[in-house]
Amino acid sequence: MKKTVLIVGAMVLTGAFAFAQQAPAGGGAPAGQQRQQRPPDPRSMGGGDCRDNPYNCADAANPLPAANTVWLEEMTWMDVRDAMKSGKTTVIVATGGIEPNGPWLALGKHNYVLHANCEAIARKLGNALCAPIIKLVPEGDIDTKTIHMATAGTLSMREDTFRAVLEDTARSLKAHGFQNVIFIGDSGGNQDGQRAVAEKLTAEWKGTPVVAHIQEYYDYAGVTKYMSENGIKPGKSDNMHDDPVISLNMFIDDPNSIRFDQRVKAGKATINGVDLSDRKKSTELAKKIVEFRATTTVDVIKKSIANKGTLPRPARPTQQ
Repeated sequence: MKKTVLIVGAMVLTGAFAFAQQAPAGGGAPAGQQRQQRPPDPRSMGGGDCRDNPYNCADAANPLPAANTVWLEEMTWMDVRDAMKSGKTTVIVATGGIEPNGPWLALGKHNYVLHANCEAIARKLGNALCAPIIKLVPEGDIDTKTIHMATAGTLSMREDTFRAVLEDTARSLKAHGFQNVIFIGDSGGNQDGQRAVAEKLTAEWKGTPVVAHIQEYYDYAGVTKYMSENGIKPGKSDNMHDDPVISLNMFIDDPNSIRFDQRVKAGKATINGVDLSDRKKSTELAKKIVEFRATTTVDVIKKSIANKGTLPRPARPTQQ
């Protein structure tokens, strides 16, 4: 009996809804059809119709001061529009990963690193913004659980899926008028896909916009060498997927990402013989790492833009 009542009730509601759609008060077409029949307004932007609210119009003045951020996801559409008008027409697409990194570092290691580094790079360029970090990348075969997929918590993406995400991201940015789309990847498995997509789009677009993969960003060996001469003296390796450079690069973004306070309390705040427990000293070293990586990357970005695309592959070892 209860089931019958529910079914009848649903039929009544369905019928009432259909009647309301077919016979709106005052006559004429249903409200939904009326909206559909209204031709689009070319001035509309921001998720609404310009005719319904002036803030939905393409030329509407931003009612708030410009946001002090370089991250697209933290900006309103008006912020992005105005930033591009002011000359910020380079956008950095950074790719990270979700993978195991020993007992101290969060799985999102590369994403924390990129959150610090992309901002530093964009601000040093002066005319750039950062797209949202692409956090899922190839980490191994999902079914056979190769490479990092052998460890719980890892999230992998098929190579063709990864490349499709990169391509669709770049095409979206081109559609909005960005003049330079720059790929940087903080993990080894990201590099070939980024290069391939950048080269494909460069061939298609002929440098308008420029699409470039910055292989030189991914140079942990170079950063380690620089820091060994500027405050970090590693000892014997702990033989983990971790080292002082990457730990400090994460630390500057979020100390909890390397479990800083917990490790200090437990007497575990060392990696490869480098003591990280002095917060002030670690902060100073971390700033040097970010500054070095931003400076070297900005130099290559400028050269790549002048080259109208990705530079030849550098011959050097990589890690992490």
